[in-house]
Formats: sequence, structure tokens, C-alpha cells
Amino acid sequence: MSLYHRVQEEVARRADALWAVASALHADPETAFAEHRAAALLSGELERAGFEVRRETAGLPTAFTARSGRSRPVVAFPLEYDALPGLGHACGHNLIAAAGLGAALVTDAVLGGDGGTVLAVGTPAEEGGGGKALEVEAGVFDEVDAALMFHPGVYDWARAPLTAQEQYLVAFQGRAAHPTGNPTEGIDALAALIELFNVVSALGRRLPEGSHVQGIVTHGGTATNIVPEFAEGRFGLRALTTAALDDLAAQLRTAAEGVALATGTTVTVERASVRYEHFRDSTVLSERFAGHLDRAGITLTPPAPGVYLGSSDIGNVSGRVPAIHPFVAVMGADGSDHTPEFAEAAASERARRVLPAVVEALACTAVDVLRDADLRGRAWEGLRRAAA
Repeated sequence: MSLYHRVQEEVARRADALWAVASALHADPETAFAEHRAAALLSGELERAGFEVRRETAGLPTAFTARSGRSRPVVAFPLEYDALPGLGHACGHNLIAAAGLGAALVTDAVLGGDGGTVLAVGTPAEEGGGGKALEVEAGVFDEVDAALMFHPGVYDWARAPLTAQEQYLVAFQGRAAHPTGNPTEGIDALAALIELFNVVSALGRRLPEGSHVQGIVTHGGTATNIVPEFAEGRFGLRALTTAALDDLAAQLRTAAEGVALATGTTVTVERASVRYEHFRDSTVLSERFAGHLDRAGITLTPPAPGVYLGSSDIGNVSGRVPAIHPFVAVMGADGSDHTPEFAEAAASERARRVLPAVVEALACTAVDVLRDADLRGRAWEGLRRAAA
């Protein structure tokens, strides 16, 4: 019996149990860094299957690793399980978690620890907290040869056009005064912040494709009869590549310093979020996954041409190890994630049909990585070229 056929049998045997996990997560959504019940459920399933579980990975209370095996090569399955405030699993992370769990269990059952290691990584707070980015910095993916996950969506795309993003706080310090009693003594920090918005608006007209800045005022003063001595804005930056994001951040800093010089204020510019790097797709592994998924009647295509400004902390992983992040549709192309309708789709009959197909394709791809040194070599060579 071929390994692929054994994977298929294992998936069929576990399909109902995996759907029960996806449904339980969907019914009990927890937001970033508060996913205590989700982490306990998933790590518990892996522990009962004989995986060595370590909790609070990278110092994160809701992160974990579950390992079967000790030798290289190592295949990692990142599990996302945070929900969106007020919307529940409107990004389908309940399906990502169940798929990664299933793929880890199936791969381990089929190979039995022969010739490598299966690693399930509980990755909290993808929706803004950057669990994977923090785990990368802590070395969780240092000995990994491939990171395999999928994302439910509205398209069947072989790879994810995910961009780089981060946020900055820009704070101006001026001097308080009465606006009519002694106006010449005041230095208006809010006026400086407003001027920065004007500069950023002008900057936006000449930014390269895919680069974008959006800001909000987080503090603008305390009373209308006091010249604001302090004002602060939060700016979200996105760019097609991590290098372009660095350029954009430098331009924001230069603009803020120029405004401070012109207005007599002082300014601080501080990163206010974990940086999400752009996603570097492992073409050779994505093609292998797409070939396996095709057997289930789901055909993946390249993303439609265009600029997409979605981001994910899987980008940080993809800069260190070969990684895949295909999209598999659970609702029609007229829909969108981060909506109540997508939350419903993440628990729909279509999602139930997609889940075992994805688990099988992930597990078959993992088997390929663990058993085929040439495939691993080509995946690493692709990553080196992408980083050049």
C-alpha cells in the first residue's frame, strides 16, 4: 500500500473528529493572546496521540509546540486559532487549526517517526499580535525544513500574495498656553500632527505600487482653551516587500522630523506593533500541495493579477524556512473574510468537505518533504534565491 493511500485512509478515519475540533473552536471564539481553551484543546489532542507537548512557547501563554521525533528533517504545521473581536472565526482560523492538527496526526501515524520529525506549532494572535513572528525570534523554527499550512478563503489560489506591514506611534511635544491670553507662548503639538497628515497625504501620491500609509489621531489635546502640548497619531504602513516597508518607515520618520523642525516641536517615532514580513512562497512545495489537492477535485491557480494588501505573520516564517500558505475557498468569490458571512462559511457544509481534502494534501506534502531529500534541497534553494 502506498504512503499516499495510507494517508487517505487515516484522514477518512479521523474526518469526523477533526470536524468536531473545528466546530468546537468555532463555537467558542477567543481573541489574540487569550486563546486558552483553544490551545488546551489542540495541545491535549496532540498529547493524547503521543506527541511531546511544551506549553507557553516563546513566553506566550497560549502558544505551544508538539513534537513527534527528534531527528532532521523536520516538518512544521503552524496552527492558528485566534478569532476576531465581535466577529468570531471570520477568518476561518478554526479550520486552519483543525487542518494543521489533522495533518500532524496523520503524518505521524503514517510514518511512525521513521526518518524525521513532525512538529505542530500553536501560533496565537495572527490577527495583529504576531505570534509566529515572536516564535521566529525565539528560535522555534530554527531547525525546521518546511512549514506547511493553508488558509480558507474565497478563492482557490496556490499561493498567498501577502504583503509586509507594521504600525508606528508618532508623538509631538510642544508647549501649553492659553490660545487667546498668551498665544505666542504656545507651541501647538496638534498642529504639528495635522501637518504630518498633510505631508503623508502628499507622500502617498508618489509611493510605489503596494505601499500605503493610513493614520489616526490617538491624542489631540485635553481642552479647546489650551494649546495642545502633546499630540499623538498611530500610522499603519504596508508594502509589497519587507524592504519596501523599511523604506516607507524611513520616509515617515523623515517627514515627522521635518515637521517637528518646521513647527518647533520635538517628535518621537516608535514602532507600535510586531512587524509582519511579506510572504515568500516555496513554489516547489506549493506545486506539490496543489497536485495532491487536485486529486480531491480542488484545482488551485495562481493569484489573479493585482495588488493585495493582506498580511500575516507566516511571512516571518517564510523568510527563514520554505513555507506554503495556499488559499482554499469555503465560500464564493463574491464574499470576503472578516465578515459575519465568512464566519458562517467557516462552519458550513462546504468547509466540512474542504477540511479532509486539505488535511490529506498537507499530510501528503509533509510525507514528500520528509522522504525526499531532493525536494527539500530544491525548496531550500528556492528560498535562497528569494532572499538574494
